[in-house]
Amino acid sequence: MDRVLRFFLNQFVRRGSITFVTASGLTFTCGDGTGEPVRVRLTTSEVARQLLLDPEMSFGETYTDGTLLIERGSIADLLTVILDQPDVMPRWGKLQWWLRYLVRNIQQFNPRGRSRDNVARHYDLDGRLYSLFLDADQQYSCAYFETPDTTLDDAQLAKKRHIAAKLLLERDHSVLDIGSGWGGLGLYLAEMTGANLTGITLSTEQFQVSNARAVEKKLTRSAKFLLQDYRDIPGPFDRIVSVGMFEHVGVDHYDTFFKRCAGLLEPDGVMLLHSIGRSEGPGITNPWIAKYIFPGGYIPALSEVLPAIEGAGLLVCDIEVLRLHYAETLKAWRERFMARREEAVRLYDERFARMWEFYLAASEMSFRKQNLMNFQIQITKRQGIVPVTRDYIQRGEAKLRGLEQKHRPRLQIA
Repeated sequence: MDRVLRFFLNQFVRRGSITFVTASGLTFTCGDGTGEPVRVRLTTSEVARQLLLDPEMSFGETYTDGTLLIERGSIADLLTVILDQPDVMPRWGKLQWWLRYLVRNIQQFNPRGRSRDNVARHYDLDGRLYSLFLDADQQYSCAYFETPDTTLDDAQLAKKRHIAAKLLLERDHSVLDIGSGWGGLGLYLAEMTGANLTGITLSTEQFQVSNARAVEKKLTRSAKFLLQDYRDIPGPFDRIVSVGMFEHVGVDHYDTFFKRCAGLLEPDGVMLLHSIGRSEGPGITNPWIAKYIFPGGYIPALSEVLPAIEGAGLLVCDIEVLRLHYAETLKAWRERFMARREEAVRLYDERFARMWEFYLAASEMSFRKQNLMNFQIQITKRQGIVPVTRDYIQRGEAKLRGLEQKHRPRLQIA
């Protein structure tokens, strides 16, 4: 079994340098010797069998279980090499990929009850976990790095500012935030623009935190958060925004999603959709991610999203692709998580900490080395709603920067 694994790994790993040590003591190195060398130990013979039978699933599982150990480098270093190969995936794993592609619609079937259960499995974890690595505003989506040295907190603020400018918000506009998270974006829009914000989430934890934050900021008159499915919310709204939620909709529900948005949006309204996307064609959710991190989730290709927008009678006004912004966001999250890893172990256990370490590292390298990106699609119901040139975005951001300065709390002498 070890020699078979060596043969296939040598076929797959063409770049970089990884030394494998099997449970029986067989040692071999794959790659062209470039970059920082990584050394991996397989602690049982079962690991070799698992990697051969289902590499996409077993790689994450064996690292999480502690049967695949990194003796030199880190899991991020190993994933940097693995995800930078000429082939996107090992050739011996392509059969499983096609089988999973054939049943992907079943796995992404997300009626109301299943959507709630899927959300609870990830977003209703102990809130202290997310505080270990997110920014102060609890933004759990791609930040917007205006310069290479921008901090995570400033990049998340820039993301909110960028989205607000694209929405062309005015005082007393009614805004629906679909997938409102811990309320940061919605509270920003209400506070900075005077809009009336309704945020909806399926996470009990996020629902409670969001409303508590609205009370704390004295924004309960202009910002409310509901525990509700997008399919059930009544309208209409002047603006609709959705950030980091569309990945949980499922391919069979895209038509439903955009038709519902069309029904909720005023005739002269504007919608902004912010989502992770894939630069290539339709694919599948990595099976390890689907099982352990985001059940029912799927990262769409633009070719899957645009037909559903057109079918709902909506117009695409602008598409912006954010390429490496999420890689930098995830790098910041991973570094913060690792700095406070022992706290995660105390919250859960060592296995959970390894699982999240793998999740953050694999996600970062997927954006940095492979075909993932983020897109923002600006949508209206008719022509002439947004300006014909994009300079209004910069003007809107400049105005919001000024408002942010006015809303900063005054410094006081202790």
